[in-house]
Amino acid sequence: MNKTISVLALLLLALVFLVLPKPVQEKGFETQVVLESLDTVWSIDFLPDDTMIFTERPGRVNLYDMREKKIIATIQIKETAESGLHGVAVDPEHSENRHIYLYYGYDDNRGVTNRVSRYTLNNNELLDETILVDGIPGAQIHDGGRLKFGPDGKLYVTTGDAGIPDLAQDTNSVAGKVLRMNKDGSVPEDNPFGNLVWSYGHRNPQGIAFHPTTGILFESEHGPSMHDEVNIIQPGRNYGWPTTCGNELPGHEKPIACYPDFTIAPGSIAIFDKFIFIPGLRGNQLRKLALADDYKTVISEEALFTDIGRVREATVHDGYLYIGTSNRDGRGLPQLNDDKIIRIRIID
Repeated sequence: MNKTISVLALLLLALVFLVLPKPVQEKGFETQVVLESLDTVWSIDFLPDDTMIFTERPGRVNLYDMREKKIIATIQIKETAESGLHGVAVDPEHSENRHIYLYYGYDDNRGVTNRVSRYTLNNNELLDETILVDGIPGAQIHDGGRLKFGPDGKLYVTTGDAGIPDLAQDTNSVAGKVLRMNKDGSVPEDNPFGNLVWSYGHRNPQGIAFHPTTGILFESEHGPSMHDEVNIIQPGRNYGWPTTCGNELPGHEKPIACYPDFTIAPGSIAIFDKFIFIPGLRGNQLRKLALADDYKTVISEEALFTDIGRVREATVHDGYLYIGTSNRDGRGLPQLNDDKIIRIRIID
């Protein structure tokens, strides 16, 4: 009887071991699972008091102060395939104006259309929506959606080609672009085409980040099957899609990294000193690229965290790298307690 009980106990322990979530580990990194049991983490930013604000693609906007998560808004969005609630950005002057910016897709009775809106955060609620840019072409695929404020105080926005590649080359269209706008949605006087377009020829850019010391704007975007790119964005420049992808042709900018032999599907991009971190959706990894002293040349790279599935978001805050998984986006294989936000400290 005792032997039978011992065998059953061992089997029970083995079963518990199999179903428990695996610890997030990677040599050279110190990690912590900050939040779990989420659904398709899309974008993370921070308020001036270090409270995290993040979006889940089904339409939820959340606050987390490292003690308690609160849903502060549920946005009426159109979630189908890749569309839904995407980017969030905190106004650089948030302490004075309490403004929060969102990018989301909605049902316009014909399909999906995307917009950028500004809200006021008051008593843990998002109030007073002001639509800044509407009519951004949308679809089930290629919706872009990243928001970032630049060191110039302007709001930068990535948009996809909405499955219509030729829109990316049309500088009168806001699709397939990096946009630059004033905080009220108006066009800055020094934009290259006299409209919101800052750069063009993009397929589905979902990552932009400014280097904290050089101010260089880095961008990551999805290629067709393969040929994902990492670019340095400059105003008025043509990044090639759909004429070329990953190749240098006259009048087209050459990426600083391109992947013709395998797919990463970069969901975002983050900068930490001389390192670029690119989360991979199809690649199921966090890719680390080392920059040369000019901050413009990739000299080496490696794949990290290859056991946590689809990684979409990566952002740096207060010396930590935060990543968000997207295993519940309809294309992943959710693990126990997915999706997660993980905090990473690089150990020298």
